[in-house]
Amino acid sequence: MFVDHKIATQLLDRYGSPLYVYSEKILRERCRDLREAFCGRIKPSYSVKANTNPSLLKIIHEEGLSADAMSPGEIFVLQNSGFSPEDIFYIGNNVSREEMSYCAERGILVSVDSLSQLEQFGKICPGGKVAVRFNPGTGAGHCDKVVTAGHKTKFGVQPEFCPEVKKILERYSLKLTGINQHIGSLFLEPDPYADAAESLLNMISEHFPGLEFIDFGGGFGVPYRPGEKRLDLTELSLIMFDKIDRFLEQYDNKDIHFKCEPGRYISAECGELLGTVHAVKMNYGKCYIGTDIGFNVMMRHVLYNSYHEIEVLSGKKSENGIKEATIVGNICESGDILASDRVIGPVSEGDIISVKNAGAYGYSMASNYNCRLRPAEVLISEDGTVRLIRKADTLESLMANF
Repeated sequence: MFVDHKIATQLLDRYGSPLYVYSEKILRERCRDLREAFCGRIKPSYSVKANTNPSLLKIIHEEGLSADAMSPGEIFVLQNSGFSPEDIFYIGNNVSREEMSYCAERGILVSVDSLSQLEQFGKICPGGKVAVRFNPGTGAGHCDKVVTAGHKTKFGVQPEFCPEVKKILERYSLKLTGINQHIGSLFLEPDPYADAAESLLNMISEHFPGLEFIDFGGGFGVPYRPGEKRLDLTELSLIMFDKIDRFLEQYDNKDIHFKCEPGRYISAECGELLGTVHAVKMNYGKCYIGTDIGFNVMMRHVLYNSYHEIEVLSGKKSENGIKEATIVGNICESGDILASDRVIGPVSEGDIISVKNAGAYGYSMASNYNCRLRPAEVLISEDGTVRLIRKADTLESLMANF
């Protein structure tokens, strides 16, 4: 926790509730954790979909990371945050000719994840450079909706289709510069990631000489629950280095470089989401704590049944005796739940609550559903000063595009 009751009160008084708060110190630490663990042998590339705030992107760029983009909008934001075309890897999924052309016109490398998309790219950019995303057949993640490899997911090309990939590359004189994969999000043990990497390396050894890079993908987990063990980056790096060394013994291009995509790991822990309790009620024997953090502000629990630690930041001692409650928002939906049946302790109207590890897939998924206003974002700099890095929506901004 980097926001206490005093700071939280000052921030909400100044910027309104709810409010996303980020720590520059923690963000830089996570970037450096990865760089130091991988010793330059595997380059971290930030998956910008986790958090697209330009002020955070500029810090990540300063720390020497490249970036993965999934849309022209993400490319536009990245380039306006200091990333060059060479820093950006576009990992498309079922995209239009226009999106591919947008990348090609800017000199940004495109990864395609199906035979038909590779064919489409060949027609747009004959003789160009391209990467292909493969599906290793096994995945990992905290929820089925975030597992991005395996037999029941839309992503990637089956390894069995390597001959077809080669035919399309030859047909359009395409240069295959890299191969990438992604097994899912939020693994905390190294084995699933390392096993998938080994499968990918074996496939490349058999079918694709002369590559410039291999991207092992993500997504590196962080401990959301109290007492959860951190991902051991040192252990992971040693396992990965061993696999890379054995791969290089027989691969033709000894200068090939390696990448990974630790989106969540970079930004999750640097963010807290502050909100205010506006109602405490009993309904048929069940306690509900009503807050201004609806799923338009934080929708991870609704999408994935995700867990976030929640703390009551109160300047007073409540005597209401609440022990367990379901924490809900202000959206007109029964599923507008932030945490179910959570042991929360005493809480009263007017208390501030803090949602931990909210820096990834928080604001980037926020919406104006129910015509609710998206909150502001602020950054606590390393010297302790606070800076507004995104203004809150206004009622007038709801009408901006009409």
